[in-house]
Amino acid sequence: MQKLPIGIQTFENIREEDYLYIDKTKEALDLINGYKYIFLSRPRRFGKSLFLDTLQNIFEGNQELFEDLYIYDKWDWDITYPVIKISWGGDFKTLESTQRVAMMLMQENQKRLGIECNSNIVSGCFRELIQKCYEKYNQKVVVLIDEYDKPILDNLDNIDRAKENRDFLRGFYIQLKENDKYLKFAFLTGISKFSKASIFSGLNNLVDISLMPKFGNICGYTHENIKNEFYEYSKDFNLEKVKQWYNGYYFLKDRIYNPFDILRLFDSKEFANYWWESGQAYSLIEMLKRGSYYIPNLENLTATKDLLNSFEIEDLKLEVLLYQAGYLTIKEQFIDFDETMSYKLTVPNKEVQISLNKLIIDYLTKRVNDSFRRNIFNTLKEANLEEFKNNLISLFASIPYNNYVKNEIGEFEGYYASVVYAYLASLGVRIIAEDTTNRGRVDMTLVIFDKIYIIEFKVGSDNALAQIKEKNYHQKYLNENKEIYLVGIEFDKEAKNISGFEWERVSPIA
Repeated sequence: MQKLPIGIQTFENIREEDYLYIDKTKEALDLINGYKYIFLSRPRRFGKSLFLDTLQNIFEGNQELFEDLYIYDKWDWDITYPVIKISWGGDFKTLESTQRVAMMLMQENQKRLGIECNSNIVSGCFRELIQKCYEKYNQKVVVLIDEYDKPILDNLDNIDRAKENRDFLRGFYIQLKENDKYLKFAFLTGISKFSKASIFSGLNNLVDISLMPKFGNICGYTHENIKNEFYEYSKDFNLEKVKQWYNGYYFLKDRIYNPFDILRLFDSKEFANYWWESGQAYSLIEMLKRGSYYIPNLENLTATKDLLNSFEIEDLKLEVLLYQAGYLTIKEQFIDFDETMSYKLTVPNKEVQISLNKLIIDYLTKRVNDSFRRNIFNTLKEANLEEFKNNLISLFASIPYNNYVKNEIGEFEGYYASVVYAYLASLGVRIIAEDTTNRGRVDMTLVIFDKIYIIEFKVGSDNALAQIKEKNYHQKYLNENKEIYLVGIEFDKEAKNISGFEWERVSPIA
């Protein structure tokens, strides 16, 4: 049985030491044959670095590593190319430290390629490196850049510093444009997609393949991979449960898995939040602090293609941040009223649903309590709605008073709904926010085992349950052969807590 390549991003290591490898060389060949300047955006730990290393081995002519892979008999291995490879990593907390990292990367490439640059300016050294490689090897140069945006993203908590690094990178990357005649191929990967004007400075022929359907599976594993190549590891798992936990990312081809989750799952044989726990929350909390976001809408965001492709330091959008970081993915695409392509976004899977909402709970309430979450789960599982009400009252009573000081958040219906939604979503159950019916939209629908809860919120004296009944919000679920409960919850803006809680059980159609 082949070994699992946990944490291994070196193609040569994987192939020589018989680690399991999902063949991505068809996509690699299509890219090389079809394009010159390419950009790919994917969330962290999605296999971008391994794909970049695979490209390097192709251009360097290491044919023996590709035996039995798609590209093996389709590439001219006798022609090799010098490869400049830049993998951003290190300390980017000052402009000077960023410049030092960049010069170190230039020095590593000089040593590997047998080139000596005279310039002590990073951009000048990069230019020399490209031109001298072309002269020494009498062949056009390949440039591979991994995590091109890391010096910026590592500073989203300090916008001025992020701008400094952005401006530095603009002067660095412009060398790709100015040395076009020496280049064979350039491939850049990252998490974010900054506009060409802001960072690539005129590199207008850079082709973004991030949402090209034919390259939708360029990184990540499909469910077919799990059933076939990973069979020896997956055969003892409930694959539907694996899919619920980790599948769901969609880049317009197949629904795919983040490789990091799958490798860790099959190694440990336990379901856990592997990908989430491997990184930081990507400045999400800072974004939440800047505005009163209605958290349930995270399941119903709509964005245009232009918006998803924009990431501007001066004007960060929450939906863009969530999508590009991997907290949201595309649910479906559609042609909008102006005939442009738009996308509905959703949380990709159970891992992200649980982890993201626990993070939001901590932001909204400062009370992430697994015992409390377990109690809420059990009350809904058993339809003990009186105890469910008591749990919610206790929750709002425990929210620090400082959360309400110097703002009107206590009068904002969306705040209360956001707190309840985040707790319920963190249980990992099916939850539908702004659930559409033929009579309007109900605030929230929750499905847990054989029970469906239709929940409406109000702030003030309006009767929430009466609205559910008047609008017959529950009728769309009458044929599902589940117990249906209508739950109306009212909040008092002075008491900052529940002032009314009514519920009824509805009999399904026999």
